[in-house]
Amino acid sequence: MSGVAAIGERERVRGFTFAGVHVSTAEDPQAVREAWQALPADVAVLILTPAAHAALEVELEGRDRLLRVVMPS
Repeated sequence: MSGVAAIGERERVRGFTFAGVHVSTAEDPQAVREAWQALPADVAVLILTPAAHAALEVELEGRDRLLRVVMPS
């Protein structure tokens, strides 16, 4: 079964836990990259805050099978 994950600032992503989303809070670019590396292998949908998306632009290139959603600013 495919999973859903969210990475970003605590205040912006913490509510997703109530929907069963795997949430990784990350307040700076290094923490975002560490959260990216620790994602479960079954993640198919990734919700990102704008700051998290900016920190992962290079890592996300070529990951066509991963559906990415960037939250509005």
